[in-house]
Amino acid sequence: MNVPRFHDTPASAIGERVRAAVTVGGRTFHFDRPAALDTLFNHPAVRAAYAADEYIPYWADPWPAGRMLAEVVLKEPWDDYPGDRPIRVLELGCGLGLTGIAALSAGLRVTFSDIDEGAVRMAAENARLNGFHDFDTATFDLRSPPAGVTFPVVLGADVMYETRMTEPLVEFLDAVLAPDGVALIADPDRLSARPFHSLAARNGFAVRLTKAKVGEKGSQTKGYIYRVTRAG
Repeated sequence: MNVPRFHDTPASAIGERVRAAVTVGGRTFHFDRPAALDTLFNHPAVRAAYAADEYIPYWADPWPAGRMLAEVVLKEPWDDYPGDRPIRVLELGCGLGLTGIAALSAGLRVTFSDIDEGAVRMAAENARLNGFHDFDTATFDLRSPPAGVTFPVVLGADVMYETRMTEPLVEFLDAVLAPDGVALIADPDRLSARPFHSLAARNGFAVRLTKAKVGEKGSQTKGYIYRVTRAG
């Protein structure tokens, strides 16, 4: 197993913040994000993280797939799910936390997780900004699944943004997804995500794809929701 390699984007890199609002499924959520992404990406600490691990804090930008997945979360029939209540949910690669915040608003028990401790802190702050205080946080490296930790639901938005992330995602789900669990993965139809279906099937998963889109007419982002369960 790979040794986890965590990162921590410092406050000095994040700098000034701006507050934005997004309406999903008739609910409006607010979140803070770094105001100047170019300044963040050029910060010495961020450049050092890239040199060490090819790591870039893409979490600082509100990507469309996060909204795509948040809409699915708000429509999901959670009352039909088996098991204890509230349902425990892991948001993998939480970024600014939009999907996890939507899950909190749906009555789920969320663990915000990311490889970057700075992202986890900001997601937690954004959750509190929206009035939520009962949640958990964790730092997970997708390439090194934690031992002895499982969740009945795993959520991930745009976590296959590079080819090198696709196979580790399958291995992470194999380690973390409960035997009767469900993973919902949103992807904006990236080429890097295309092998996921066959890799997941090879590792004993059943995958169902549904089309998804967000945005206004003429500027929509289209993609897919991967609904992943264990085969058999």
